[in-house]
Amino acid sequence: MKGLILAAGKGTRLRPLSHTRPKPLLPVANQPVILYGIKQLYELGVREIGLVIQPGSEEIFEQMLLLEDMEDVQFNYIYQREQRGIAHAVKQAEAFIGADPFVLLLGDNLINESLEPLKEACKEKNTHGTVMVTKVERPEDYGIAETMEGRITNVEEKPLQPKSNLAIIGVYLFQPTIFKAIHAIPPSARGEYEITDAIQWLIDHKFQVNYVKAERPTFDVGTMERWLEANQWMLEQNPDLENHDEVKNSIIIPPVKIGKQCTIKNSVIGPHVSIEPGTTIQNCRIKNSIILRDSIFKNIPYKIVDSVFGEKTKFITEDVKDPSIHGMFGDDSSFIFTNSSSKKKKDN
Repeated sequence: MKGLILAAGKGTRLRPLSHTRPKPLLPVANQPVILYGIKQLYELGVREIGLVIQPGSEEIFEQMLLLEDMEDVQFNYIYQREQRGIAHAVKQAEAFIGADPFVLLLGDNLINESLEPLKEACKEKNTHGTVMVTKVERPEDYGIAETMEGRITNVEEKPLQPKSNLAIIGVYLFQPTIFKAIHAIPPSARGEYEITDAIQWLIDHKFQVNYVKAERPTFDVGTMERWLEANQWMLEQNPDLENHDEVKNSIIIPPVKIGKQCTIKNSVIGPHVSIEPGTTIQNCRIKNSIILRDSIFKNIPYKIVDSVFGEKTKFITEDVKDPSIHGMFGDDSSFIFTNSSSKKKKDN
């Protein structure tokens, strides 16, 4: 069995951060989103993993993978030169998959469910696919599966009048038969090759597709709000602090993740804050936020909430009184607030 993770999306709703890194490499609780999926595949016994990426992004993925102890895993980079849907991305991996069954994951989805039930469901005779689903409150926002006796009988992408509340959440196990379906389907009305259309093709041609239900929350880390929500949930599952160098005269309100070589002084941090390595924070109040590595925050009179800051952010204030701040900031951002009197003193 092989693994396939789709990681070529542009992440337009997460700009400017997605300008400098693929969306699946954005951190949740100080770990890239895609790494959670890779580790789940590893636990399932998968040792050949294909990563569908944009051309030219191999180096940043390689840097991430070098930090992990997975020497017995073979990673294969597969290029998707234009984004034309999930089924189109899977099609690029046909040569890599060959005649093997494979687990398909979306690289920007944080799935907290074991993949073992997926594997077991696919062992049933004549099964050509197994899809993980979960109950949702707004099924019209998802690809929806209608089911009967453990099997999927119909799928529909974002139906106006859903006949089911079981959403397809981006975790699949397919036999190579799926490529026959992908080659057969036309593009959808939005010009993309939908994986739901390929699944429906299998069903229409009498190929059995099973399903398993996810019981734990899943997150599509596609917007800042959903990213922060995923970060909150993951911190609550793993509330212990990482090793860090220095926390002085500060209040840490769990759950919080503080990376190595961080310095925290005279600050209130938490709850739901993750801080990547090499960051310095002094005289700040930070809640429900994500701070990427090697950043500097000093003397912030605002309470920072519901925000994301890119690598090497410098956020420094002087003599500014009691406003608040909210936002998402890209790599190498600098924020230095002064009032006019302090500026004049410096100019003199």
